[in-house]
Amino acid sequence: MSVRLVLISDTHNKESPIPRGDILVHAGDLTMGGTLLEIAAAGQWLREQPHRHKCIIAGNHDWAFQEDPEHAIAVLGDGKDGLTYLRDKEATLGVLRIYGSPWQPSFCDWAFNLKRGEALARVWDRIPSGLDVLVTHGPPRSILDRVDDGRHEGCDDLLRAVLEKRPRLHVFGHIHEAHGIFKNEHTTFVNASIGYRREHRPVIIDL
Repeated sequence: MSVRLVLISDTHNKESPIPRGDILVHAGDLTMGGTLLEIAAAGQWLREQPHRHKCIIAGNHDWAFQEDPEHAIAVLGDGKDGLTYLRDKEATLGVLRIYGSPWQPSFCDWAFNLKRGEALARVWDRIPSGLDVLVTHGPPRSILDRVDDGRHEGCDDLLRAVLEKRPRLHVFGHIHEAHGIFKNEHTTFVNASIGYRREHRPVIIDL
């Protein structure tokens, strides 16, 4: 029996209609400014969704998860109404092994920035093998990571880790204009960005 995953990212305080499914995955940037009030509102909206499980990571806009994680996790409602917050850790939701991490290559002066190279490589080396779903905020290099001027903003070391660890599904966002799906022999990649103006719709994947 397949599991239906509904994939979103970069909702930025916008409460878009969400299709039904078994697991709702949000790949970060729930908010615009990352305040506790914004996180509380986003958490309430997510917990109200009918999906049995809701898997959430933070993104670069979600400042309170970096600066005041204890309170941010509490107001989000981690553990309530089927909601699971992941930061560099794994959870089994239903029958699926899911790992989530919020980090990305330094991008302006936002949250969860790390320098390209050794710092990010150490983060991605912690990704387990044998995952069903990997959730990161930023994309891997050259996969659904192209910005409007043609540059690729993804992470080389994340790409290396994904090609090595081979999750069945890799969900991310961050680069709004690169929304879409790409598949290689081992992994389905989804940029699930919704965007500031709700430019894109949630992606549904059956595993």
